[in-house]
Amino acid sequence: MKIAFFEIENWEKEFIKKELKNHKLTFFNDPITKNKAKKIKDFDVIAIFIYSNITKDILNLLPKLKLIATMSTGIDHIDIEECNKRKIKVKNVPFYGENTVAEHTFGLILALSRKICESHDRTRKDNFSLTGLEGFDLKDKTIGIIGVGHIGSHVARIAKGFEMNILGISHDRDLKLVKETGIEYTDLNNLLRKSNIITLHVPYTKETHHMINKKNIKLFKKNSLLINTARGGLIDTEAILYGLKNNILLGVGLDVLEGECFIKEEKQLLTKHFLKECDLKTLLENHMLLNQKNVIITPHSAFYSKEALLRIIQTTIYNIKNFK
Repeated sequence: MKIAFFEIENWEKEFIKKELKNHKLTFFNDPITKNKAKKIKDFDVIAIFIYSNITKDILNLLPKLKLIATMSTGIDHIDIEECNKRKIKVKNVPFYGENTVAEHTFGLILALSRKICESHDRTRKDNFSLTGLEGFDLKDKTIGIIGVGHIGSHVARIAKGFEMNILGISHDRDLKLVKETGIEYTDLNNLLRKSNIITLHVPYTKETHHMINKKNIKLFKKNSLLINTARGGLIDTEAILYGLKNNILLGVGLDVLEGECFIKEEKQLLTKHFLKECDLKTLLENHMLLNQKNVIITPHSAFYSKEALLRIIQTTIYNIKNFK
């Protein structure tokens, strides 16, 4: 087949060449345009990312196209209706970082529960005093997982390994996960009241905007931890500040911040297009939580592992090799 890849990095190119060595491959670093489409008018497959908008006009220039493989979860940059009319198949990457984000979630939890960042800073200054460094065990504590999907399920499995009690809220109840981890499904308010640690793993929508707010943060247990590796807008920043000031929150771990530039796909963060659109450094510098002693902030890096990025390419290659 003749396959064109758009928005591709050099390391991805070498991997793709090895895996698809029996096909004719063409690579473009930038998104597809009409001019680029004219160069591949007889190609069978295109692989793209979210900055490549596949419109009717683009499709008119690709009369032999049989498959669009997008290296993203979302497909709203593709005119699906027009593809269906032309019998062009569209394949995506439904998930790739569920265990990756779950592991980062527990990295934040452990850093807070055992005061790892503070301990590290202290020892680097030749201060080996244990004063103020008392932590707490995760064993027998209750973790509340808001959103028990692909990522939340992995969080539950890790929590089971720490011998924690597990609460969760989800539209669908996974009975296999109940048997595997002992998770108890409940409602949001009950989860907030009973959990020592609360972690969010839901998409950002109108319905989930500020789902943690100044009203319901008062339901939290005293000295609880709040973790967010999903989307910043799920939590009202004012609620976090209120919780810290009033000793409701013992600590907060954030991989995302309210006011963060709009992100559709985590892989966006690695592209030059996103870096032109959004200055995360300025956001971090100006954010009022940055210098709070018991707040740990990471720069939206929970998804960022070698294996997760490789899974995106592997899934895309699988989609190309196996489409009919």
